[in-house]
Amino acid sequence: MGATRHGGTDLGRRIREHRQHAGLSPEEVAGRAGMAVTYLTYLEGDPDATPTPATMARLAAALGTSSRELAGAGLDLPPGQTRPDTRPALETLSPAECRAYLGGQGIGRFVFVDTRGPVAVPVNYKMLGDDIVFRTHAWTTIATRAEQRRVSIEVDHIDEVLGEGWSVLASGRAHRVTAAAELEQVKALGVRPWAAGERDTYIRLVPTDVTGRRLRSTGL
Repeated sequence: MGATRHGGTDLGRRIREHRQHAGLSPEEVAGRAGMAVTYLTYLEGDPDATPTPATMARLAAALGTSSRELAGAGLDLPPGQTRPDTRPALETLSPAECRAYLGGQGIGRFVFVDTRGPVAVPVNYKMLGDDIVFRTHAWTTIATRAEQRRVSIEVDHIDEVLGEGWSVLASGRAHRVTAAAELEQVKALGVRPWAAGERDTYIRLVPTDVTGRRLRSTGL
């Protein structure tokens, strides 16, 4: 195999996805970035497009992101490639702060024990009160292991620029949602599965413990 490429990847698709995620039309983004909408369409559609660094900076600002993220730099590397702060401050989060970081939805890792040991699988989740709901296939390992005595959802975020981050772990019992009334309730959340396919089995985790930590830069 050849060497892994680190750097820009599929710029047009990334621009389009950021724009659509922000709910912006091509005209709105072009106006914010100070460019012709035809040029933005060219950037989104031509795989050989090579915008200047200044154009990338204006476009990133219009989309609320960074030039590095827009270009896809480092996406095939684990987070934390930047140097850590020399004197970081590690804080313990309160349960209320943990739930605030969980927010209403996001991407987390469903953690359970398999024959090989602890396993963490990415899932797209939404909150139902303090409970966490996600979808999977009925026959997946996730579904068969969900009703273990104790499972967890781990959610985190790392700020590569500031060298800061946080991690929250919600642990408790999970179950497949099968009761009609409860099923109607979780379906109303509009949870979209992380992977493609039907994935019509809903898993609901009821946390009994929610803990977390936050790492902040002191600037020292």
